[in-house]
Amino acid sequence: MRFLGFAVVASAALVLGACGGGDKPAATDSAAAPAAEAAPAAEAAPAAGAMAPITGTTHEVKMIGDGTGYKFEPANITIAAGDGVKFTMISGGPHNVAFDAAAIPAAGKAALMANMPEQAGELSGKMMLAADESYTISFAGVAPGEYPYFCTPHMAMNMKGVITVK
Repeated sequence: MRFLGFAVVASAALVLGACGGGDKPAATDSAAAPAAEAAPAAEAAPAAGAMAPITGTTHEVKMIGDGTGYKFEPANITIAAGDGVKFTMISGGPHNVAFDAAAIPAAGKAALMANMPEQAGELSGKMMLAADESYTISFAGVAPGEYPYFCTPHMAMNMKGVITVK
């Protein structure tokens, strides 16, 4: 048993020693310089999957939790491609808006994900904690179809809705 412990400690020391690095000077060859110069140009270009701007109407959906239940008002809306939806927390938070990847049109998933800023997870918007806090999603470039959505903390309380994109 004592030998096994020594072998484990010795192996750990070898692994840690291999990762230690040392006092090697930074590489300054000419091959590394162009890569460093190319980085600022890449930062200036728009990122792939960047949020598309809203080109139509922005519709407001209120997020409510009170004595009558937890709900989106209106829960079901029809919008045009290019419109936006602004979710505003009124009461009963925390609230968010999330879409089920299996329930939305496959053609719209990538665009919808790109148009959802500050995602907490795949197709899940940020959590809103304070009254009047809002979260806006652009539906520009999103394929027509039905997009069922829900509030993650209140899904079991039937806080759901559907956005239909024409």
